[in-house]
Amino acid sequence: MSVELELRHDGPPLDFAATFPAGRITALLGPSGSGKTSILRAIAGLLRHGRQMVRVDGEPWSDPRTGWRLPARLRPVGLVPQHYALFPHLTAQGNVEMALQHLPPSLRAQRVRRALALVQVEELATRHPRELSGGQKQRVAVARAIAREPRLLLLDEPFSAVDRGTKRSLYVEILRLHEALGATVVVVTHDLDEAAQLASHLCLVHAGRLLQSGATAEVLAHPCCEEAARLLDIPNVFDGQIGTADAGGQALMRWGPHTLRVADRGPPRGHLRWAIQPGNVLLVRPDKPWDSHLENPVDARVLERVDLGSDALVWLTPAGLENVRLQMRLPARALRRFPVRPGQEVTVCLRAADIVPLRTPGEQGA
Repeated sequence: MSVELELRHDGPPLDFAATFPAGRITALLGPSGSGKTSILRAIAGLLRHGRQMVRVDGEPWSDPRTGWRLPARLRPVGLVPQHYALFPHLTAQGNVEMALQHLPPSLRAQRVRRALALVQVEELATRHPRELSGGQKQRVAVARAIAREPRLLLLDEPFSAVDRGTKRSLYVEILRLHEALGATVVVVTHDLDEAAQLASHLCLVHAGRLLQSGATAEVLAHPCCEEAARLLDIPNVFDGQIGTADAGGQALMRWGPHTLRVADRGPPRGHLRWAIQPGNVLLVRPDKPWDSHLENPVDARVLERVDLGSDALVWLTPAGLENVRLQMRLPARALRRFPVRPGQEVTVCLRAADIVPLRTPGEQGA
C-alpha cells in the first residue's frame, strides 16, 4: 500500500511531504530530533495536532480540508515503538494478545501463535519481558505489531537497544518477514548502514522536512545538497567553478589549479558546491598503463592513513590546495599491492560520473 503524506506541525516542527511506495521498505534517515517519530505517529493516527494529510492507497486517513480523521484504532497499522513498550507484568503471549482484544478468545490464541511463529519466538510465549534478551523483546514487539495483520508496518528505531551481532540477525528477520507479509514497511533510523541494508527506498529527513527521497542506491550515490551529503556521512565536500565546456560539450570545473570534467548534472556556469564519496577517489598505480584513458587525474600528498581492518582511510592534500583534505577509502588488498604512507606523492582519479553537484539552499526551494 502506498502512503502519501503532507504534514505541517509546530511542536515538534514538521513541514514534510513525501510518498512511500507500496510493498517496499522505506527508511526515514535523519538525526535525533528531526521529526521522524512524529511522522510515524501521524501515519498511525497518534499525532493529533497540526495540519495532516495522510492518504493510503488513495484512501484518506486524515484530510484537513474536510476535517475527516480515521481513528487510530481503525487504521490497519502495526507500530513497534522505541524500546518496544512491552507490559512487564504480561508474558510474551499476553503482550501479543493485547493487540487483539477486539477478537474472540479462540481466534486470539490462533493469531498469537502465528505471530510468534513468524518471528521465531514461539518457544518464549510464557516468558516475561525481564526474562528476554534485547533481541527477543524486539521480536515479541514485532509479533504484537503484526498480529492484527496490518497493511502497514511502522518500526521506530527498532534496533537501537540491541548489540551489533543481534542487529544483523534481526535485519534478516525483518527482510524475511517483509517477504512473507508483503506489507509496506516504514523504518525510522539514524543509522546509515541500517538504512542501506534494509530499505529499497530512502527518505532523508532534516529539521522536520524532506531533503531527498528515492531508490536507496541512487540517494546514497547522488545526494542532492550539502545537508544530504552530511547526513550520508560524505566528508568530501568542496567548492569549484564551472566554466566553459570541452570540445565534446562536457562541462569543465576549476578546482584550484585542477580542471575536472563533470557530468551534466551541474549548473552551466558559476560557483559549484560538489561532493565525492571516499570510495570513488581512485588511486592511480604507477605500474598501470593508464595513458590517455586516465580521467580527471589529481596529484596529491598523503597526510594520514588509518587502517580499519578490511579497509583503510587515507587523507590527502591535492597539489595547489594546501588547506583541502580529500579522504580516500581503499581496500586492504589494494594496500598490500601498493602501500601508501604519509608524505608519499600519489595520483588519484576523480571520475566525472562520481562528482556530485550539490544544490544550494535557494535552489532546493526552487
